[in-house]
Amino acid sequence: MSMQVFDLIIVGGGAGAFAAAIKANELGAKTLMVNKGLPLGGTCVNVGCVPSKTLLWAGEVMHLAKNHSIPGVNIEVKDFDFSQVVQHELDLVAKLRTEKYEKVLNGLENIAHIEGKAAFVSPNEIEVDGQKFQAKKFIIAAGSTATVPPIDGIKKVGYLTHIEALQIKKQPKELIVVGAGPLGLEFAQMYSRFGTKVTILQRSDSIFPPAERELTDKLTEILTNEGIIIRTGVQVQSARREGDKKILTYIVDDKQEEVSADEILLATGKTPNTERLALDKADVEVDEKQAIKVSPGFQSSQANIFAVGDVTNLLIRQEPTAGREGTLAAENALKNAQNSIDYHSVPWTIFTDPQLAGVGLTEEQEIKQIGSCLCRTVSFADVPKAHIIGRTEGLIKMIIHPETKVILGVHILSPNAGDLVAQAMWLVKNKNTVDDVVSSLPMFPTLSEALKIVALSFTKDISKLSCCV
Repeated sequence: MSMQVFDLIIVGGGAGAFAAAIKANELGAKTLMVNKGLPLGGTCVNVGCVPSKTLLWAGEVMHLAKNHSIPGVNIEVKDFDFSQVVQHELDLVAKLRTEKYEKVLNGLENIAHIEGKAAFVSPNEIEVDGQKFQAKKFIIAAGSTATVPPIDGIKKVGYLTHIEALQIKKQPKELIVVGAGPLGLEFAQMYSRFGTKVTILQRSDSIFPPAERELTDKLTEILTNEGIIIRTGVQVQSARREGDKKILTYIVDDKQEEVSADEILLATGKTPNTERLALDKADVEVDEKQAIKVSPGFQSSQANIFAVGDVTNLLIRQEPTAGREGTLAAENALKNAQNSIDYHSVPWTIFTDPQLAGVGLTEEQEIKQIGSCLCRTVSFADVPKAHIIGRTEGLIKMIIHPETKVILGVHILSPNAGDLVAQAMWLVKNKNTVDDVVSSLPMFPTLSEALKIVALSFTKDISKLSCCV
């Protein structure tokens, strides 16, 4: 059998891989997509954004019914069927996987697809289940898998990753979440609102160290008030089973403590899927975390091999960035372009309720770069819309350059913070000044007014201002 030769081979089937395939198809490149592991669509549609946010919304609806703060309105949640809610989530996943991935792939006339494990034979050749394929260029978009931390006995005791936690039909009465961050916090609140007793064990002293401490401390307070037990500064040592319970032993404040639950969810990060790719045979370098080292143009140490998404050592790992990286990497590979991404202006969001979001520099980062920080933090109690919907618990923080007044960062804890940070993204990306925001005219009453109010706080006492100033 003669070996098949392609212009481009894409290893993976998630957001980055599909974006690369769509662009390659537009450019008329003969392309092969090789996928193995998660079904087409990768993490986002199968075991990430779509299913987790579906369950988060279900939990939010239940919570809102009981905690809407509107006098004279009494709403009762009569029934809650955990297995039915999970099945609804799984049905939606199947629908979107078919509509947004399988049908899309079938419509790409220049793209061939096979299921199988790819391993490099040389810089220009891979082997898939005994069959070899050659290409001029490659894009590796193989994603990542949940990291299992070195906890003594954890594999014997058993655990959940985000994959199993989105698919189990029996709701645990008690759940231990090892690790905070986006995954741990979202799943903790989701299960807590469903009625599970949740304990978070977090290694650092913050539930999300990259974010502004004022905001994460406030979110910790909110989650604690909802009944979630949060222990920070924890070193988990071992796991064991006693009867039907799984028990974790940990050290906190130099004391040994234990916590038991029906299930343990590991949320301690993800490991790039590079182990089985035989990258050494292609002379592709990886770092100490097994992530592929790439240039700003997504090029690996091997000139004809590019990589995008979770499999790389890039600064931000998100579905939107993976997709954009895939598009740009395909152009770079096939057209010898020099595309890159300004990650400084890429926002992020943790979809708790309230949501935690940010873009640009934090106060700590500005001090390191400039030597000082010109920052303001405003409570959503100063935002009229927050009073209307009974959600005044949030905070917004703006960081600007001390001399030019250019907005360098915006960080938000509020309902729909993921939507609000999209506006802040443009302020950072376009290097707008705080005066630009002060002179803007946002719609009243909206939560987006928070951006103008925090901008006004640099020069005015906002407690002495009327609405719509």
